[in-house]
Amino acid sequence: MVRRIGAYGAQVGLLAVLGLVAAVLLTAMPRLANGYADRSLHADVARLPHLVRDVSLAVEQRLDQQRPDEAKPAAAGEANLERFAAALPQPLPSLVDRRWYAAVLDEQNLSATGDDPPMDGGAAKKIGLRAQTGLQDSAVLTAGRWPDTEAGGSAEVAVSTAVAEVLSLRPGSRLRFTGASPANQASAQVVGVFNARDAGDPIWDDLTLGLNPIVPVVDGEPYLAMAVTDWAGIDTVVAGSGVPVSYQWRYRLDERRLDTATLETVVTALGDTRRTEWLPRSTVHTSLDVALVRFVDQLHAVQALLAIAQTGLVASLLGLILLAARLTVQRRRDELALLRARGASLAAIGRRTLAEALPVQPVAVLLGWLIATRVPGRSEGTPWGVLLLAVLTTAVVPVLAMLSQRRAALTAGRVDLVRQRPSVRRLVLEAGVLVLAGLGVVLLRRRGLDPAGGVDAYLSSVPVLVAVAAALVAIRLLPWPLRLVGRLTGRARGALLFLGVARAGRGAPVALGPLAVLIVAVSTGVFGGVVTTTVAAARDRAATLTVPADAWLTGWAFSPDAADELNRVPGVQAVARVSVESSRRLLSEAGPQARALGQARVLVVDAPAFAEVVARSGVDVQVPAALRSAARGDGPVPAVVSPTLAAELGDTAVADVQSRWYEFRVAAVADSFPGVGLGVDRFVVLPWQALPEYEFTPIIPNRYLIAGDGVDEAKLLEVADATQRRRQSEVLGREVTRTQLPATLETRQAYRDGLERTGANEVLTLAFTAGAAGGAALAVLAVGFAVVADAAGRGRMLSRLRTMGLSAAHGRRLLVYELVPLVVVAAVTGAAVGIALPRLLGPTLGLAQFAPGVPMRDHLDPLVVGGVLALVLLGLLAGLLVENLVNRRMRLGEALRLGEGNA
Repeated sequence: MVRRIGAYGAQVGLLAVLGLVAAVLLTAMPRLANGYADRSLHADVARLPHLVRDVSLAVEQRLDQQRPDEAKPAAAGEANLERFAAALPQPLPSLVDRRWYAAVLDEQNLSATGDDPPMDGGAAKKIGLRAQTGLQDSAVLTAGRWPDTEAGGSAEVAVSTAVAEVLSLRPGSRLRFTGASPANQASAQVVGVFNARDAGDPIWDDLTLGLNPIVPVVDGEPYLAMAVTDWAGIDTVVAGSGVPVSYQWRYRLDERRLDTATLETVVTALGDTRRTEWLPRSTVHTSLDVALVRFVDQLHAVQALLAIAQTGLVASLLGLILLAARLTVQRRRDELALLRARGASLAAIGRRTLAEALPVQPVAVLLGWLIATRVPGRSEGTPWGVLLLAVLTTAVVPVLAMLSQRRAALTAGRVDLVRQRPSVRRLVLEAGVLVLAGLGVVLLRRRGLDPAGGVDAYLSSVPVLVAVAAALVAIRLLPWPLRLVGRLTGRARGALLFLGVARAGRGAPVALGPLAVLIVAVSTGVFGGVVTTTVAAARDRAATLTVPADAWLTGWAFSPDAADELNRVPGVQAVARVSVESSRRLLSEAGPQARALGQARVLVVDAPAFAEVVARSGVDVQVPAALRSAARGDGPVPAVVSPTLAAELGDTAVADVQSRWYEFRVAAVADSFPGVGLGVDRFVVLPWQALPEYEFTPIIPNRYLIAGDGVDEAKLLEVADATQRRRQSEVLGREVTRTQLPATLETRQAYRDGLERTGANEVLTLAFTAGAAGGAALAVLAVGFAVVADAAGRGRMLSRLRTMGLSAAHGRRLLVYELVPLVVVAAVTGAAVGIALPRLLGPTLGLAQFAPGVPMRDHLDPLVVGGVLALVLLGLLAGLLVENLVNRRMRLGEALRLGEGNA
């Protein structure tokens, strides 16, 4: 047996390698997909704001609502922190990482006044109070001490350095906290000033006003700040001011303990948490389940796409395995016929070949599985697919060997002739494949691919069935044009072209298997390339609509003359001032008879400068001429509105811009406008240069559109913050040394790169990178099999032609003439199927999940077409290489003598 394995080592080794590669594919791709999905899940959850990702239980109580048995000090709630965590629905308790308990007095309910320093004049000071576990360990005192309120005395509070600077507070400052009624007051004293050890620590998420107080930008707005106190301080202020107190228990889930396999259970548990009444009048705040459902939907879409890509690769590999087994049986045809002639039964032949396969094929598949288990990721249950693969690779040669010897024959007939009338059984089989492919397309368009209930093997294989159906049609149609070309080449000088075309036409049955595998492999690769470029094009449009130039500069309020200073920053070529406000009111007309039209996002742009910046940035965005040509006049200014809003407006309307009313007329209707944002269906865009401005209340820009190359970002942000401080100083009438909201710069490229890192995009990239690369590699292998399939017959032909003076170069040219029709037809057919599948399947693929807010349009990148052409050339080179290797092994000088019996 060992000698027999060694004698056919090339065929046995090829089958073993294919089994190993298939085992790696079946095991590694799901593991990598799970690993990438888990990593994307962790990154997505980590980016969520705390109000979304954390589970918070809250109870708000007023003094007049409390019964005597409910009057408990704020410190009593700390005992429930661990109890509530343990009572959360499974599996949430094991996911909880950090937890906090807090008692809060909202800043909107408390007004602070004082004599030292004087705080009674100017804008109102709205200061909230918060007592929370863990604060002292997360902060560093810079002056004074931590609050320690004594019973019956004044409440003691501590403030951050920023709050102390803005409100001129220091240890020893006296405050009065007033509730809804001036008669309800509570006295307090500042005893400490602190800084956060790490301002990004989640413990400070609910204390943003404590670290960064809000300074009024326009007249009438209050200061907003937060101070910290102890439990007794909360009780003292509540008793004196009468404001409602909110008790909060907050639990942060560790995203590193989440995995995509348990998401459904976690979503259910979060829903149960929201429906549970933990305390009387308690509410649960979290939107993590909504975010997880969104991720699950995207994951289901990418799993469906991954299943399609994997099915195409597996089908191609299985086809190659069958071809390798068939080649092995053909090479051993004489041996098997001799065994049958000596009286061996079919079962004996099966046992003989099975004994040769058992020591090799299962071991190769097992080795492939072991290699794949070293790939980072998470496995999924028992590898049934690998076990079936081991059985297939072990049994395929014995089964084909027995089938080939059902009828004993002393001579073998020619296999390079086209049957004029295919058998009824073959026609029924081919018709069945066509019906299955057509029915699958119909079902896919109606039902879609929904891996939530498990991957549907039939629906996932529909693209492969379509490719196989196309291959069958191509095989049936191929001989007719080749026959016509053969007649034409028969009249030309020279015999090489005629012989090559004739062999291609007569060799269709021989090349049927490799040709079908080649079409499936090419269609899988092209399908992956088309989907990848379609998603990439949609993301490019999303990036353009979100950041319609090289960069967005965003802040709280810039000074009206900031553009001049920003233009002087190195690298900046042009800037355009923009004001973006959400939820602004719209009225049907100016005056007391006006009818409310709801709210919308209002974008005010300096249209000529906006168009210049867009043009300098090289972005394909058009600013309507109505906005660019608008100028100040007596009538309403022209505006661009969304279709939803246009259906509600008349010819004119009035919009609220920074608390002033501006009349506009609808000049254009657009589904989107650059800079408005994605998914906004109610917006109004007004031309800044046409709006009337007032000396003391000019329109204040909060964004600047930047065009530039190699911009000094640090310098740009420094200048922007300086202009913001200047604007705040003008409003407050005093010098401001810190920026209310530091400016941020977002480049279009950074936003575009961010789209690649959200959701299950890494899994999507894996799916179609594997599909494109794997399809190309398998296509080249299929060409090699097409050459090897008739290597013996070609060897005899070349030997005969050599006796008539055929050179080696002419032999290679003859192979090219023979392969070109098959490879070109397969490449064109596979490419056509790969390009048509995204259009054919439509929304079934769920591609909209990967570029939300923009419509998906099928996009065929010229690189995909170039890749198909390169694949044709690579296939021909691979065929020539295989031919040379085979000829060296067969030694063409002996091929004619050894093959005379089969001539």
